[in-house]
Amino acid sequence: MKLTARRQARELALQILFQTEFAPQINIQTFLAVFEQSFDPDVIDYADQLINGVLKNKAAIDSKLQASSAHWKVERMATIDRNILRVAVYEMKLAAEPIKENIAINEAVEIAKKYGTSESASFVNGLLDQVSKVN
Repeated sequence: MKLTARRQARELALQILFQTEFAPQINIQTFLAVFEQSFDPDVIDYADQLINGVLKNKAAIDSKLQASSAHWKVERMATIDRNILRVAVYEMKLAAEPIKENIAINEAVEIAKKYGTSESASFVNGLLDQVSKVN
């Protein structure tokens, strides 16, 4: 099964956002340049848009996540889960052209199944459902 360009971009954005948490000194463009030969330009462009959108709006995104999460502080969430959530919240609530919430949630859950723990998909689903209701 071939992944859609948007799914590839979301996964690439997740991988780069994850890396920036451990190596914040490395420029985003440096990370993207590493992947340029492996992906179509539209994948790179959308990943760049997602990464920059998440980074520019991180405080607002984390605030929405925290308001919807009664039992978890954002900084204590698993790094993969936190970044999957950030990408989805950005796409649902803050992107110039937001996508439908059910699509963003489904995409996030599928990515969580691939990259997260056995609990990640249900955690991501539940928290994003709350974000869609509260915010």
